[in-house]
Amino acid sequence: MASSLDVSWQLDGIPMEGTVVRPDGDGPFPAVVLVAGSGPTDRDWCSPLLPGSHGSGRLFAEAFARAGIASLRYDKRASGPHAIENITKLIGKVSMQSHLDELVAAVGLLAGLDFVDPARIVGLGNSEGTLHVLHYATSDQDVPFAGIVLAAPPGRPIQTVLLSQLALQAAQVPGGAGLMPKIEEAAARYTAGHPMNLDPSLPENVRMVLASFEAPANLPLARELWVESTGDSLTKVRIPALVLIGGRDVQIDARADGGPLQEAAAGMANVTFAFPPNANHVFKEDTRTPDEVAALPGNGYNAPETHLDPESLATILGWLERTVNLRTSPV
Repeated sequence: MASSLDVSWQLDGIPMEGTVVRPDGDGPFPAVVLVAGSGPTDRDWCSPLLPGSHGSGRLFAEAFARAGIASLRYDKRASGPHAIENITKLIGKVSMQSHLDELVAAVGLLAGLDFVDPARIVGLGNSEGTLHVLHYATSDQDVPFAGIVLAAPPGRPIQTVLLSQLALQAAQVPGGAGLMPKIEEAAARYTAGHPMNLDPSLPENVRMVLASFEAPANLPLARELWVESTGDSLTKVRIPALVLIGGRDVQIDARADGGPLQEAAAGMANVTFAFPPNANHVFKEDTRTPDEVAALPGNGYNAPETHLDPESLATILGWLERTVNLRTSPV
């Protein structure tokens, strides 16, 4: 049976915590470090903002262990059980660099485990987590990645992705179409470096999303995210990379995001793309319509009856086998 161990370490005087899963056997094993998405998403890919505790991060770690792959998944310092006490220490310090520092520390811990092969560590990020994996892979690190998996990476600027998501939300309420000019005007002010000055007539949930980009606790990361280009980073990757975007993803679009990324990676033999048709944003299998998804709190991502999309998992395991000489068994 695979074994699970909670671990902790310090980064800039703030505790970080994670979970290591070790497969059966002696090793040394290839390993994956799992990097969660945006906001307070924790090591299991669950969030206090979304109902449910059946997160894809934990499910991936368990599936990898069955295939002979060790893993580490960790809480960012502004997520998990210590988020409230940590956030006051992080105000004004949360940035792309601070997230990269967290990932560097996590990889260092993983590489130091006696049952892990440090030459066969892969970074797997989801959504915003793909950006941090890319930054690691395109910078000089003591423990280089053997490969990276980018699960639901934004192929458009974050501001464009956000506006498209808010347009979908607006379409669900009466008179929603009339809200978009007000949202776009606020976004334009932010892009120009000014306060958003949100119109008070906007729905509270929309105002909360937009206001989060101006919250002191989220700066300077929010402004860096606003103009981040995943495509530019992808062109700098020289190690094997797998890009996955699910056909049922209501946040990252296979065509609108996948298309620009494929264009950026044209001619790069080290980059592989996959578009599993029934995978949602967190790579659970989902055959519902977009309207049915939108009607559920938190899109139903972490409901207890959900499970990983079989095609996505098979694609990742097959790619890992080729990339890190994995000897996989059926899962």
